[in-house]
Amino acid sequence: MRIDVLTLFPNAFSSIDISLMKKAKDNNMVNINYIDFRKFSTFKNKNVDDTPCGGGAGQVICVQPVVDCLRSIPNYEKAYKIITAPRGSTYNQNKCVSLSKYEHIIILCGRYDGFDERIYDYFDESISIGNFILSGGELVACVIIDSVVRLINGVIGNSVSLVNESFENDLLSHPIYTRPIDFEGKNVPKILLSGNHEKINEYRKQQAKILTMKHRKDLLKL
Repeated sequence: MRIDVLTLFPNAFSSIDISLMKKAKDNNMVNINYIDFRKFSTFKNKNVDDTPCGGGAGQVICVQPVVDCLRSIPNYEKAYKIITAPRGSTYNQNKCVSLSKYEHIIILCGRYDGFDERIYDYFDESISIGNFILSGGELVACVIIDSVVRLINGVIGNSVSLVNESFENDLLSHPIYTRPIDFEGKNVPKILLSGNHEKINEYRKQQAKILTMKHRKDLLKL
């Protein structure tokens, strides 16, 4: 998979280049490029923002540097192109799985008071991670990248781990335990020590539903 990120702050992504992400990059499972679209500005001072037409507060990201940056990416036409924006659909695991199937993804990170509306014409979808405001879209892009890359075949050694994670099948993950078996009188459920994997799986499914009902009832398909 190839991921290109259009951003004004490429250094903002240094924190995710660890653990599984580093493994994926080192093993050529993913190629990630962070591109500063300020370099494509035709303004003498390299500005990428301007005042809104018709008046109003704040600055708006201009269409020219973004589109020229986008067009500089090889085969950008065939890539799936995403804008991080409040108007976007709320990100979830289903969307994450869907994105993981693309060979090439491009993500545009927002800043200031938003984008020139014409920029949206060059992208396929807008994505939000919730009803709150961030200083920019870099954190949103980090969330998308991390959640998608870990689904690439081979990045996580045990694929069973992915099946049992939270939000798969619209459920939270079942409770998990490890040693010691008895800690201050709080014991690991006996069924998990029984060796009966059929009953253990049934128990885990039941507990996943109970946890979801208690903590995230909104996930349940009623």
